[in-house]
Amino acid sequence: MSGQICWLEGFATNGEKILHMRLQPHEPWKPYTAFPGLSVPDYDIPRGSKGWATCQMLLKAGWELIPSNQAKARPAMVPLASAAQR
Repeated sequence: MSGQICWLEGFATNGEKILHMRLQPHEPWKPYTAFPGLSVPDYDIPRGSKGWATCQMLLKAGWELIPSNQAKARPAMVPLASAAQR
């Protein structure tokens, strides 16, 4: 299984970026903590990046890293089949 990852500001993080993930390009970005089966414990480093250990693991597994500015600029795409059902 592979997906996409990016660094976005987390909710209530005072502007600190944390790892976000999605399994499909049309899905919204979610914090890595929303995927307990795919994330690993954070490194015990003061002020370390939240999700860095998970990021390293997923990159080795073939996940695609999306630049933050692209992830924020493009909303999740809705598949045509889903849009037609609306």
